[in-house]
Amino acid sequence: MMNNPHPISEYLVPGKRAHLVGIGGVSMCPLAEVLRGQGLQVQGSDMNESDTVRHLRDLGVHVAIGHNAENLGDCDLVIRTAAVHDSNPEIAGAVARGIPVYERAQAWGAIMQRYPNALCVAGTHGKTTTTSMCTHIFMAAQADPTVMIGGTLPLLHSGYRVGQGDTIILESCEYCNSFLSFFPTVAVILNVEADHLDFFKDLEDIQHSFHRFAALVPERGYVVVNADNEGAMDSVKDLEHGIFTFGVDHDADCTAANLCEDGAPSFDVMVHGKFYAHVQLQVYGHHNISNALAAAASAYVLGVPGEAVEEGLGAFVGAGRRFEFKGEYNGAKVYDDYAHHPDELHALLTTAKSLGYERLIVAFQPHTYTRTASFFDRFVEEMKIADIAVVAEIYAAREQNTLGISSADLCRNIPDALYCSTLEKVTNHLRQLARPGDLILTVGAGDIFKAGEKLIETGV
Repeated sequence: MMNNPHPISEYLVPGKRAHLVGIGGVSMCPLAEVLRGQGLQVQGSDMNESDTVRHLRDLGVHVAIGHNAENLGDCDLVIRTAAVHDSNPEIAGAVARGIPVYERAQAWGAIMQRYPNALCVAGTHGKTTTTSMCTHIFMAAQADPTVMIGGTLPLLHSGYRVGQGDTIILESCEYCNSFLSFFPTVAVILNVEADHLDFFKDLEDIQHSFHRFAALVPERGYVVVNADNEGAMDSVKDLEHGIFTFGVDHDADCTAANLCEDGAPSFDVMVHGKFYAHVQLQVYGHHNISNALAAAASAYVLGVPGEAVEEGLGAFVGAGRRFEFKGEYNGAKVYDDYAHHPDELHALLTTAKSLGYERLIVAFQPHTYTRTASFFDRFVEEMKIADIAVVAEIYAAREQNTLGISSADLCRNIPDALYCSTLEKVTNHLRQLARPGDLILTVGAGDIFKAGEKLIETGV
């Protein structure tokens, strides 16, 4: 239901008034700031009051709470998030009045064309961590980047920053082919696995989408690909553009030498066999070595000195909801993680299992009915890694339960798993289970973190 006969770039000029539907969202708030900085008049709406809404109001941006066609006023264009449907009164109102409606990704795509360096980090998983690592490196290099991350980075105290340098760094999502609206000069592909099967037909369809993403890079740019991931390498087969590979376990242009994984990993970053940087990470896991190599490879192709890689990665302690320490309860350490794909769950739980705690207690909330059904057996197998599995009901997100599936179905296949129909029940089970020496993990892309936070609030 889009009515945009002209490219969005024609509207992103000083003096035009942009209305952002869902302006308080994680990538809409920074978009509002960037557009405002470019001389546009910015307004918007959101369903709820929030810190981001208050922040925008402090900047002089008018934000209406609730969606109503009257909120549009005399705007010249409307930008919406993917979560906003055609039936939204502001979208329907814009269409009725002939006001062009654009997707958020289209706006970011137009904006990044104004930066000489557009570093776009894509992949089925690891995007937030790797984008955060890149941010640390470019901040250490004093490049003053503009950043858009799908999570909170302690360094920024948010998920974004608006810089004045020549580099923009964006987490780039494949869902609904959003990243095909981007204009990367460096496209990073961390991994390509089956996911978002409510939109993509199959893995081949996903690989085709990533291939199209990589093909967006101009001849002067770089496609940075994980040599350890078969799906990623398959996605760039027959690509006319040359690729720059990184890998821990396979030969690549950028590799790790003198690797020590006893505790937090340390290694030398080697490019074409020559020393580039020595890295001492503060985050654990084999997957984070790969993420760090992706960030280092991206920095290398953009001419960042190795010293900035060392400083940036050495200071990185993780992004929000990525093995984030939340506190303690009854002597047990409580962490939270966003993992919601079986591969992410495997990397998280095997890493957590290796840290030496007496018991690993995992409170997992599956994310979406389609993903749970598609990876049912994988989720069952991964949850068996935990010493005790507590499984919350499926987080619906954008879906209706047309499949008739429940987390109770998972629990019947996981030995001694505890099914919880509410987050309150999750918290109660964790409260009864916790003892000194335990590692408690709340895991999932929904609101499972609230169960751990509630536990700590009432903690000892």
